[in-house]
Amino acid sequence: MLGDLIGEIQGHVTGRRVLGGEHGLAPTVETSVQVEGQLLGVAGRDWATYEARMRADGRLYGTGLGITMTQSGDSVTWRGQGVGTFTGPGRVSWRGSLVWEGGTGALAPLNEYAGVFEYEVDEDKVSGKVWAWK
Repeated sequence: MLGDLIGEIQGHVTGRRVLGGEHGLAPTVETSVQVEGQLLGVAGRDWATYEARMRADGRLYGTGLGITMTQSGDSVTWRGQGVGTFTGPGRVSWRGSLVWEGGTGALAPLNEYAGVFEYEVDEDKVSGKVWAWK
């Protein structure tokens, strides 16, 4: 069981850049996104940046961080990590985990949760779902 479905998002990629590989590692691609949706039943907007590096098996390993803000000014920051699989040219399907901290107002309950996500990213669109449990 993945926990309770607590959020769904849709948005777009706002930027990408390639960072040099160090010590013989593959280069890292940094991607920034802006999404909107619902989290704990509250409408909000999320800004995030994640870095992805190609693994030897052809999949991606990524880490990211972001901030979610509601229309009334409540906020929470998050950190995540996951594995991405190419599903077509410029398309990656991500699965991973999330932890939240510093949540205020309607998003404060997230301080006690751990979560998992599934996101689909193409050249300029992002969509996904988040599940969580205490």
